[in-house]
Amino acid sequence: MTGRHSTPHHPRPRRIRATMLSTGALVACASLAAGCGVVSGVTGGSGDGPVTVMTMAPEKTRTTNKPGMPAMAKTYARWVNKGGGINGRELNVITCNERNDSVGAAACARRAVDENVVAVVGSYSQYGRSLLSPLEAAGIPYIGGYGLTYDEFTSPNSYPVNGGQPALLAGLGRELAKNCGPVTLVRPDTIAGDDLPVLLDAGLTAGKHAEAGDLRAIEDATEYSRHAEDAIERATSDPTKKGCVVPALGDRTNTFMDSFRRIAEDYPAVRTATVLGSVDQSVINETGRTYEGAYVTGWYPASSDARWDAMRDVIQKEAFGDNRIDASDAGVQTTWIAYTVLEKTIESLGDGEVSARTVRRALDDGLKIDTGGLTPTLSWAFQDLIAASGFPRVINSNVTFQVVRDGQLVAARKGFTNVSRILENAG
Repeated sequence: MTGRHSTPHHPRPRRIRATMLSTGALVACASLAAGCGVVSGVTGGSGDGPVTVMTMAPEKTRTTNKPGMPAMAKTYARWVNKGGGINGRELNVITCNERNDSVGAAACARRAVDENVVAVVGSYSQYGRSLLSPLEAAGIPYIGGYGLTYDEFTSPNSYPVNGGQPALLAGLGRELAKNCGPVTLVRPDTIAGDDLPVLLDAGLTAGKHAEAGDLRAIEDATEYSRHAEDAIERATSDPTKKGCVVPALGDRTNTFMDSFRRIAEDYPAVRTATVLGSVDQSVINETGRTYEGAYVTGWYPASSDARWDAMRDVIQKEAFGDNRIDASDAGVQTTWIAYTVLEKTIESLGDGEVSARTVRRALDDGLKIDTGGLTPTLSWAFQDLIAASGFPRVINSNVTFQVVRDGQLVAARKGFTNVSRILENAG
């Protein structure tokens, strides 16, 4: 199974330390400039020629798919180019299907190097190390990854626009601590999935709540009756408190909820909660009242918020009828924000060279990016990084709390909640 491992999984701190050592070596190589391999992308996009970038995501696989992300990237490019490009330069977007496996992720990264791209932008992969190693060796920045892996928050070439799964799970745990009895997490039995309990538990314990039960599930199963029954039994183990079940299975969350709905009728009531990316408005629309009352944490404002009007307008004008793009999908939203960062970074370079090197330099020097309120102002200067040893590249540790009411995903409270302190303790 994709992402499965047969050998014991090393504790996260050891993996993070190893990653930090490898990224430290890469930084040292960059400072020496010579003797550490070819730095690709230095001339790509320079002068008045096209600026070439890549967006990668899995498509047509048996597990989680994100076709809306490359589709949004192409849409953004059409919109920008109709307006004259970025500083007069055409934006050329290459897309790559990373197929939800490590070989595919590495192949997409090598293609990015071969194509001499300026950056990899607004992409999704649960194989961060396979993806980022070739990019690091070539000096290519990774802007606005979806935030699934620790590598995205440790690599010096990564410029995340959100707090990724760490922030979502930590924030969800903190919220559930106030409202739930026993909590059961249902998550994929994968390498990426192994880190989810640590993060949810960090939020729960911050709210003085017991740790969650950890229930592993096959990532690409077609039904989850046994897992749903186990989850409910654990969540109802304390008859004095209403428990919570947290499915975090990506695209398979809806499959789990189908099984859950059938079985739940025979048990005391429990609450459900999950993270944006496992559930969005389109999923809620398809499933009736399955998610009614569910808690959901996200990175950004609810999809109905007026701050998304600019994105919706571009989708309407440039991708009308393209059913791959859903404005409520967290992947599409992340790609929009990532390309906003790219565009404003290139604009900051004026008539100068546009390359992987100059884009990285602009970001590292503390360029501040306004995303129209969809995130806080983004800046990756050293002083802007949060003090979480396990997540040294996190600059945006804000989350939003949402709830499903009358079939609509709406804000449970106004504004953002910062979970940096929880991440510091989890790291």
